[in-house]
Amino acid sequence: MIPFEVSDSKSHTATIVAGGLDHLLPSWELHLRALNRSPKTITTYLEAANQLLSYLEDKGMPTQASSIHREHLEAFLVHLHQTRSASTAANRYRSLRQLFRWLEEDGEVQTSPMARMRPPSVEEQTVPVIPDDDLKALVRVCQGQGFEARRDTALILVFLDTGARLSEIADLQLGNVDLYRSATLLVRGKGNRDRLLKVGPKTSKALDRYLRVRGRHPDTESRWVWLGKKGKLTGSGIAQMLRRRCEQAGIDTVNPHQFRHTFSHKWLAAGGGEQDLMMLTGWKSRDMLARYGASTAAERARDAHQWLSPVERLL
Repeated sequence: MIPFEVSDSKSHTATIVAGGLDHLLPSWELHLRALNRSPKTITTYLEAANQLLSYLEDKGMPTQASSIHREHLEAFLVHLHQTRSASTAANRYRSLRQLFRWLEEDGEVQTSPMARMRPPSVEEQTVPVIPDDDLKALVRVCQGQGFEARRDTALILVFLDTGARLSEIADLQLGNVDLYRSATLLVRGKGNRDRLLKVGPKTSKALDRYLRVRGRHPDTESRWVWLGKKGKLTGSGIAQMLRRRCEQAGIDTVNPHQFRHTFSHKWLAAGGGEQDLMMLTGWKSRDMLARYGASTAAERARDAHQWLSPVERLL
């Protein structure tokens, strides 16, 4: 491509190379925003694209979109395997497929170099469910009348009772909490899709106790449900709270995502329907159902055998 010049706002000349990947990324971001992709999705996609761009520049490989070929992308993925992890490589692969699909649709490349590429294989890592004794210890250590005691109790019970994602719970807003009529929470999930979550009486009681003490917090007018010392309690703040409470309870550290696995396991173990579980968790693919149920499928099968044993039923 032939470079062309444009004048920037500081009255000196800036050179842009038409078709350069760095020049095209802002246009791709506009495209993603027009599709109403979530901010988290856009950030993930752009991180992958910028990592690729940095790698190509460091290795002296072409950065013109039309000159990036399959071998360049495969070398980048190998680099991620060696320096990061297989799951990171797979994540970047998915993001870059979206980038090159857009480049092809917009005529920046004739054919996506990823058209015939296969995703990197990733060994499935099972996520352990949280043992009942640990859950009880976690709830016990949060007991109390103070602000943090009530907040942390409510948070833990909401995680366990809904199986919601960390981002969904962290971004819960006061106007989307209805404890007194339907006992539901309205959250915004992946793809900006709204979803109603049901909570049981004990979780509703814990939330009510927290909301009453929250009314005396300096930031009580905030739209966010969960508050810390400096306003909204972020996802990072919630994870830090869990680490601190686990240490106080004398149990292994629990991360927020384990509650989602634990909820799914308990739902299926109790005989809950798979389709209902997909609705509650916001999954669109049955692949997610298999993934989340895999970690404890053998345990559920052994438990089922106690009731379905052919010998026990026959004799």
